[in-house]
Amino acid sequence: MLKQLSVENYALISRLNIDFYTGFSTITGETGAGKSILLGALSLLLGNRADSTAIANRNKNCVVEGIFDIQAYKLQRFFNANDLEYEQETVIRRMISPSGKSRAFINDIPVTLNTLKELGAKLIDVHSQHKNAEIGKSGFQLQAIDSFGKLEGTLEKYQKAFKNYATTQKQLKELLKTSAKHKADIDYIRFRYDKLESANLNPNEQQALEEEQDTLNHAEEIKQNLSKIHFLLSEEEQNVLDMLSEAKQAAFRIRSYFTEANDISERLESVHIELTDIAAEAEIHAGKADFNPNRADEISLRLNLIYELQQQFGVPTIVELLEIQSGLEKQIVDTDSSDEKIKQLETQLKEREHNLTELSVKLSEKRKAVLPKVERKITESLKNLGMPNAVFQIALTPIDFTSVGSDEIQFLFTANKAQAPQPIGNVISGGEMSRVMLSIKAIIASSVALPTIIFDEIDTGVSGDIADKIGNTMQQMGAKMQVLSITHLPQVASKGEHHYKVYKNNGSTVSETQIKALTNNDRVTEIAKMLSGETLTDAAIENAKVLLAAK
Repeated sequence: MLKQLSVENYALISRLNIDFYTGFSTITGETGAGKSILLGALSLLLGNRADSTAIANRNKNCVVEGIFDIQAYKLQRFFNANDLEYEQETVIRRMISPSGKSRAFINDIPVTLNTLKELGAKLIDVHSQHKNAEIGKSGFQLQAIDSFGKLEGTLEKYQKAFKNYATTQKQLKELLKTSAKHKADIDYIRFRYDKLESANLNPNEQQALEEEQDTLNHAEEIKQNLSKIHFLLSEEEQNVLDMLSEAKQAAFRIRSYFTEANDISERLESVHIELTDIAAEAEIHAGKADFNPNRADEISLRLNLIYELQQQFGVPTIVELLEIQSGLEKQIVDTDSSDEKIKQLETQLKEREHNLTELSVKLSEKRKAVLPKVERKITESLKNLGMPNAVFQIALTPIDFTSVGSDEIQFLFTANKAQAPQPIGNVISGGEMSRVMLSIKAIIASSVALPTIIFDEIDTGVSGDIADKIGNTMQQMGAKMQVLSITHLPQVASKGEHHYKVYKNNGSTVSETQIKALTNNDRVTEIAKMLSGETLTDAAIENAKVLLAAK
């Protein structure tokens, strides 16, 4: 239940803080006082889209906070699934910056709007007049039956089985499609794979081959230059190594009286050794640097094959060719094994369909068992709400599997004698629709713990004795849950255990919306005004006292 609501800087609300209580409470106020603004602020806590234009002071954040007692709703699983701290008294806060940026918190933990919306739907049901149209929709009708029959557990098992069935069905469909395509293309796939596989490609060979080919193509030039290096270092009449030997001897001769000559001598020796090695290595390589036409042909053929494959498959590297080869191999393996996989999936699908059928039948039987009681209770409720000739029936028709079972529900209704019940959306009037919707909500409330429900002028279009009976129905609902009714009818307003008034403070510069809990004397005055207008009469006051005493 909603225990407290705080609103700051939203539309005409500068700041307000109001406590709410269990049972049935009513909210009244003149047209334009700001009841819709109050609901708009509350809707932010339910995950509705934020509108920065609703911020009154553009230099401050808009903040809406609600404190909820959630111990009756069994929400521990939701909190665990969303990594939230479960508290029996949970705080939901929504902040909107002047720029329009929105932030949401559950027990001071930041959450997404989707998470906020999911939790909000479990805490508050705001029922406005336009929601009456839902009564003609199969989804709402089915949900109402399941709620009344406490079939959530059975439905959850069915939905889990349906998800498994649908997943397997999708897998089988995709595999059949893929298998048919691969089988149609398998000869071409094998041809492409065999071409790559027979090439026996190595990811590093192209660079090595290209380097070796470059070496062979310049063999003569390499041989000449290596021979020249060897000749200059060791063979020429005035070669480098002989000159280094003379330099070493010169340094050696002065070492006894010039100590730095020792270091020079050692360094010359090191250079002499290095150049001797270079000369020898150049000679060896020069001897090997002969053009090998056979090897050149081998390399040319191999590279031509690689280039041809790269061009054919539209990739620049061997690594990518090997990736294509691997993909083709997988397609061949998948195609070869697809028949067996299809058989396995077909077997699995039959098993899951059998399980789903059993759960579907069980769910349907439980729904059928609930229908007579629902029909009777709603019909009785409608009679109590001033529709003595009302007949309410429910037709259940088997259909193919859906996410909510294999049943189609249709509410049938007539308010007139000697008239066969028809689909409710086709024959019901606005005033009748409000009463039927109220009856449905009431019987569900008598069966399960519903979240807080807010009726936003659901009693529009009725008056007199019917209004009194609508108030009685809401009052009865309030014995089992928190009910808030925004109303213009004094008969309904008087039934509330608590009564709140939304009003507008018209200051010298701005108008502000406020809400306050009314005392008993305040209630007499407020209901009397609802009966007679701003000019209070003794009769209206006495009538208000009678209404309040009769609650």
